[in-house]
Amino acid sequence: MPRRTSVALNVVERGVGTPVLALHGWTPDHRLMLGCLEPVFAGRPGYRRLYPDLPAMGASPAPPSIASSDDVLGAVQDFVDDTLGDTPFLLVGESYGGYLARALVRSRPEQVLGLALICPVGTALEHSERRVPERQVLRPDPELLASIDAQTAEEFADLSVVQTPETLRRFREEVLAGLDVADTEAMARIRQRWALSENPEGGTPFTRPTLILTGRQDHATGYLDQFALLPHYSRATFAVLDLAGHNLQIEQPALFDALMGEWVDRVATEL
Repeated sequence: MPRRTSVALNVVERGVGTPVLALHGWTPDHRLMLGCLEPVFAGRPGYRRLYPDLPAMGASPAPPSIASSDDVLGAVQDFVDDTLGDTPFLLVGESYGGYLARALVRSRPEQVLGLALICPVGTALEHSERRVPERQVLRPDPELLASIDAQTAEEFADLSVVQTPETLRRFREEVLAGLDVADTEAMARIRQRWALSENPEGGTPFTRPTLILTGRQDHATGYLDQFALLPHYSRATFAVLDLAGHNLQIEQPALFDALMGEWVDRVATEL
């Protein structure tokens, strides 16, 4: 197929077998997805995990021609064409990456074997239109915050519901590392045309195994707007995890691993 963009995405790859494409959210990079998914596949051989950086994030460029979410999606479509061709694959998307993942499902319903969404953007794209809970910190640790630099403490505290040395470690390694290298100028350009031109749920309903994970205390994307997606995804497990905000994979790792693992096994059974 002719390429949609001139962008080649940076990608980190692990394993061999059935492909699993993982799309991170807005501003972080591939480390967010690699950190949460590798434990899921540690005991499941036979999967080729692909962790690309979206344009303007991580090590993927975003030239002036990348000026909208449609362009970002185009770069992901090019990546799939170049890397996977027509090979069927599992698809995982987190937050904004979940928005893109749903669009991929619309355009490739026969190629996507199963869809997993982690704290995805729901039916309302703009934060001002979302139904989200008030910010809560259920397990605060003021001493921990006081022991680190002010900028890290502010960014960690902004999203954390569970403040522990372990959630801080993972936040630093999997989230903050990507925030620090993002091309904010290019992202501001893309942000001006953030809505995709086609509604991801505007096509035929998706009838393959799906998982939608949300955090009860997620004040970024919430959990109510995602429930409205269920009619379109007839094979979806929908979970709202307590003690979990927008980084639920870090704050509820055992539940995350169990639910993601069950989804992977469901897809494998379908095959």
